[in-house]
Amino acid sequence: MKIEWTETAVKAIREKTDGKSGLMKLKYDTDGCGCVVNGVTALWLVSTLDDDDERIETNNGPIYIEKSKAIFLDDEMKIDFVLEANSFQLKSPNQFLNPRMSFSDRT
Repeated sequence: MKIEWTETAVKAIREKTDGKSGLMKLKYDTDGCGCVVNGVTALWLVSTLDDDDERIETNNGPIYIEKSKAIFLDDEMKIDFVLEANSFQLKSPNQFLNPRMSFSDRT
């Protein structure tokens, strides 16, 4: 799996995490979605990892994903930031996985 951050996304995430310690996680969040196939991706800053988390190297340091939820992600993805919407985007060459991806500090 390959995940790349755009320059705009790198700047935005650094502003949001400035001075904070933690690990970046691309979370496939299913809370309130009904079932596991109806999840939505989100960026989480976490202090600890789960046993199922897998490290992925990116151009902005490592990011962690849940191995069991990797099936819902694409092999090649890009994290972008849209200033007008004040939100991140997760996209692949084939689709938008989340055009308004949130960031949450869970540390």
